[in-house]
Amino acid sequence: MLAPAPRPPGSLAFRCSRALLAPRARLSVLALLLLTAAALVLLYEPQRLLSSGWPAQTSGAGAVLLFGLAYGVCTAAFVPRPVLNLAAGALFGSAAGLTAAVAGTVLGAGIAFTLGRFLGQDALRPLLRGRWLTAADGQLSRHGFRSMLAIRLFPGVPFAAANYCAAVSRMGYAPFLLATALGTVPNTAAYVVAGAQAGSPGSPAFLFSAGFIVLSGLAAAVVAWRKRHGLRAPDPTVENAPDSTPEPEPVGRP
Repeated sequence: MLAPAPRPPGSLAFRCSRALLAPRARLSVLALLLLTAAALVLLYEPQRLLSSGWPAQTSGAGAVLLFGLAYGVCTAAFVPRPVLNLAAGALFGSAAGLTAAVAGTVLGAGIAFTLGRFLGQDALRPLLRGRWLTAADGQLSRHGFRSMLAIRLFPGVPFAAANYCAAVSRMGYAPFLLATALGTVPNTAAYVVAGAQAGSPGSPAFLFSAGFIVLSGLAAAVVAWRKRHGLRAPDPTVENAPDSTPEPEPVGRP
């Protein structure tokens, strides 16, 4: 029996498959996934399940692993990380809670990075024409690890925004995930310890972690304000530059 002849490149099936794999079609799929995830978070509030509705029969390393997996999925779906970090500390204590939170953070960042890389990069890279966007893309592409490490250490940068910006750049998986794992430890640890010590708010551990959270938030606000003020301020070199218009030569008397 003869095999069916391959469909010509101009066939309807070929054109449909090519249209579905086009960069804008994949970007539309990414936007639909993100909108669906955000709607599910608003509708079901999965952070409440992780904080108060966690099954009592789950314990030990299996529970920590399960929580880390749920943490990663929820983080990729825009559930706020501070709420999840507090829940990790309240459920598992400082050490195990920090392990679950950091593992879930890396997992959620990897999910978002993968979605952004395969569904949005080809469509968004041609749009990087502005000066600031081009500079950010070059910084992340050439100095991926140290740039992402600085972003993770700075608490004012939204977690999801950093994931998708890195996905659009040419940063590799290894520096992105390693910088995420190292850079999120200080802020994550502060929230986890606060959640673990929530029952004794007068303890030194709780006071230290709460103070770290407040100071880091104030520092982020000050830096963001200075950056915004610096962008609005006029350039003094332009204001003080001498006028390049030549003065008219005096007309001599006859």
